[in-house]
Amino acid sequence: MPLRGLLSGDPSRNSKIYLAIGAVSLVKAIALRKDQTRFRRELVDAGLFIGVGLALRQYSQLKEEKRAEIEETVPDWAIRAATSPPAQQGVRSFAKRQLGGEPEPEQESGLRGKAKNVVSR
Repeated sequence: MPLRGLLSGDPSRNSKIYLAIGAVSLVKAIALRKDQTRFRRELVDAGLFIGVGLALRQYSQLKEEKRAEIEETVPDWAIRAATSPPAQQGVRSFAKRQLGGEPEPEQESGLRGKAKNVVSR
């Protein structure tokens, strides 16, 4: 799995999945302890999965700390303004225009239209 895919989504949930897979692999390694090559292979797999799970858990905690730190610095009025229904509707309409869901407003031709276009950007 690429690193970008690993870090996207909910790292806390992903860390639990990797830790669970590592635990299962560790149990499998213990069950195969008589066969040295398979035991080593399963033990390495278990170590890798557990290591990635612990790293994702650390990343998740760091991400939450940073989010809380940022939320403490943002004033309450700014949070209320950003989460208000008009602001949410404005973001939705902007995203639709950018993603092609809604046609862009008709642009006027000529110097006046070009000036409005430059000023609006």
